Amino acid sequence: MAEENNIFEAIRRKIKDFPTGPGLYFMKGSGDKVLYIGKAKNLRSRVASYFQPGSDLTASRGPKIAEMIGKAATVDFLETPNEVEAVLTEARLIKDIRPPYNTDLVDNKTFPYLEITTGEDFPGVYITRKPQQHGSRLFGPFAGARDLRDVLVVLQKIFKFRTCKLDIREDDRKRKFFRPCLLYSIKQCTAPCGAKIDRHEYKRIVTDLVKFLRSKRSTVLRQLKKQMAEASEALEYEKAAMFRDRIRLIERLDRRGSPDEHVQPELFAADPTEALIQLRELLEAAEPVRIIEGIDVANISGAEAVGSLVKFIDGKPFKSGYRRFRIKTVKGIDDYAMIAEVVKRRYKYALRGEELWPDLVLIDGGLGHLRAAEAAFRDMLAATRDEGRGMKDEGCDTRYAIRNTRIASIAKREEEIYLQGSRRPLKLPARSPARKLLQYVRDEAHRFAQHYHHILRGKKMLGNKT
Repeated sequence: MAEENNIFEAIRRKIKDFPTGPGLYFMKGSGDKVLYIGKAKNLRSRVASYFQPGSDLTASRGPKIAEMIGKAATVDFLETPNEVEAVLTEARLIKDIRPPYNTDLVDNKTFPYLEITTGEDFPGVYITRKPQQHGSRLFGPFAGARDLRDVLVVLQKIFKFRTCKLDIREDDRKRKFFRPCLLYSIKQCTAPCGAKIDRHEYKRIVTDLVKFLRSKRSTVLRQLKKQMAEASEALEYEKAAMFRDRIRLIERLDRRGSPDEHVQPELFAADPTEALIQLRELLEAAEPVRIIEGIDVANISGAEAVGSLVKFIDGKPFKSGYRRFRIKTVKGIDDYAMIAEVVKRRYKYALRGEELWPDLVLIDGGLGHLRAAEAAFRDMLAATRDEGRGMKDEGCDTRYAIRNTRIASIAKREEEIYLQGSRRPLKLPARSPARKLLQYVRDEAHRFAQHYHHILRGKKMLGNKT
């Protein structure tokens, strides 16, 4: 009990230096392991509430939180520019780190986007949690789906775009005989379905909408505020309240992230069945390709170098199999040596028979990165043979497993795929299911490495998981 009091007192002293703005806090146990991630409008106040002397956490927060606080060894924080950033970053970190005391956001819950199908003759505007693979413009992800639904109604009244799912084409002559829906009658849609507007004019509407979403929206807000003031002066208070609500909704368009910075890769995965069949053929594998592990490294001028490993089972991410590595043996910039270190540290457990070998190890990089991984596997095999661990027989399980684990790499830019034992890259069509799956694994490994790397650079708090 005395030791716990000393720990809590040290935590209370640390909390006094926490900022009073928004951000994330990390409850950490022994070994710097993250137990819980939370978000707060006021970090200092929120975190301090867990460690108030004499407070009954079991009654106020529940037995699980009380148990977690009993294991806490320290607390850290990560400031964010605003509350929206805190919401989106919290969701991503919980999915990646999977702290044992977080029960929300560890499932497949995602945040919605506003999608404009710019690849169509008459683009539609939709709220979606499953964006198209191609031919659309995304805004978001948005922190609140309800606000987004409400603001879409306001935007449609202003820009009169379509929100239906009809297949509308400019060369369809039957359009002029089509009867538009009610939205055209109440002047909330220009009815391209009924040929009430030509393609060029409709495209201009969509272009104006995109500019509006990308800008500060000052012109429209000024107009709405003017209309609100005029309605108020005319004692039309209900009308003024309507304009006030529209202003608030449009201002909430800023409660969003960006597709590049707040990636939700699980939303962009294609159906893996065809991809895995094609991948088996490319690898000439005797057995189905079920387990794929992707490896990447990240560093800036050799500083805070980290490696990542992501695991896919049957073409889908298996988050419990994700691993992070702080590079220990490589000094300076040497991506090849870092790849080799991650390979050896990861698969030493498989050599011992403590973990399963994957069917494919995918390296983020070109031919040199692939060769580095191949050399690391050869070194491991030679070391095991020298130690005399039953490797004399060609039928040994360990050697058989290594030889049946394929290695490949995929380079960015040209998206060239290098297969083990080949010097020439394989170029698959952009729409190839196998290429899409390999890109997904590669991008997820890259994202996971970069995410961890940036956090380590900004604040050394997550510890070394592996």
